[in-house]
Amino acid sequence: MVEGVGIDIVEVGRIRTSIEDYGTLFVDRIFTGEEIKYCSDKPNPFQHYAARFAAKEAFSKATGTGWNSDFSWQEVEVTNEPSGRPCLRLNGSALRSFGMKKIFLSLSHSGDYVAAVVIISSEG
Repeated sequence: MVEGVGIDIVEVGRIRTSIEDYGTLFVDRIFTGEEIKYCSDKPNPFQHYAARFAAKEAFSKATGTGWNSDFSWQEVEVTNEPSGRPCLRLNGSALRSFGMKKIFLSLSHSGDYVAAVVIISSEG
């Protein structure tokens, strides 16, 4: 049973500006060490940072609580399965609140924009 759906679209330029203006202050607040390494190794790191930002926003919308909840940006991490399929890894209070749920993530990149969709469902 679907319990929540979230979608977000982000301009890559907005994330690029935030990173250029605030540097590690912004990056370290939003992204995990693994996400930073993944994005930094890409030819266009800003596009990948933007996709992860959109995924975190979409997750917050799918939960129905937004970022007013008890979990932080770093408790929601975008990873990839061996096949390359993106998925979310939860930690801390996000894991305690949503760890028993099935979470689906889809990311899309197109030029200056990235989009993310998150669906949260009960496993049974």
